[in-house]
Amino acid sequence: MSHGVLVLAATPIGDPRDAALRLAEELSRADVVAAEDTRRLRRLCQALGVEPTGRVLSYHEHNEAQRTPELVEQLIEGRRVVVVTDAGMPSVSDPGYRLVSAAVAGGVRVTCVPGPSAVLMALAVSGMPVDRFCFEGFLPRRAGERASALGVLGDERRTMVFFEAPHRLERTLSTMAEVFGPQRRAAVCRELTKTYEEVRRGTLAELVTWAADGVRGEITVVVEGATRPAADLETEVAGIRDRVARGERLKDVCGEVSRATGLSRKALYDAVVARPSVQ
Repeated sequence: MSHGVLVLAATPIGDPRDAALRLAEELSRADVVAAEDTRRLRRLCQALGVEPTGRVLSYHEHNEAQRTPELVEQLIEGRRVVVVTDAGMPSVSDPGYRLVSAAVAGGVRVTCVPGPSAVLMALAVSGMPVDRFCFEGFLPRRAGERASALGVLGDERRTMVFFEAPHRLERTLSTMAEVFGPQRRAAVCRELTKTYEEVRRGTLAELVTWAADGVRGEITVVVEGATRPAADLETEVAGIRDRVARGERLKDVCGEVSRATGLSRKALYDAVVARPSVQ
């Protein structure tokens, strides 16, 4: 008997009209539908005009570890299992990753139904560079751990995307302003695709002030990456000369400084060797 198929099905992040046509088809034909919230699934099915014919069961962060082996067994027995979360793509800051890993290990085919993404939509409307970005999900709830996590990203040059709960938004933005600097640009995207959708853009300092009155809804925060400070050739050359005088190889030091500053390795090397005091 051949294995079944695990389908990760993206659900709308707000407006049910954004659902992919395949979503209704998958929900209606699945042998098992594993839903983060079965009540939300029922409402979604009503909006889509479909009725699941297979077994519907809950699959959320509190029972994910216990339920994964059962679902893998269903897959190995040849059943089609569809996973849906409350919004967006399963396994992206939602249940699903554990099941995908177990299914792959068991030789089960895994596919997905593409659909709405808060991460990509927030990036698109933020006004920040989108050629390179990283997704950091939810930050730690404790202040110290949150500051440490952001500190690791202090030199991150890619645009960063975070999820945050509305009641923690002001504190998170304040910590970001402390770590990244109050003038770092950011955008808070609220209630994307919903009736009260709002995108608030500004510096972190401005957004902290705005969030002080309280913010409601689903929140995605986009923060611009660190900008590389303009490097001064003469200053870097002087530093290279000092390091070479202490015994480091000129070629190695020039390569390291070039990677760190963006200055041309050849320009650095030529400027150093032009000084007769450096061999």
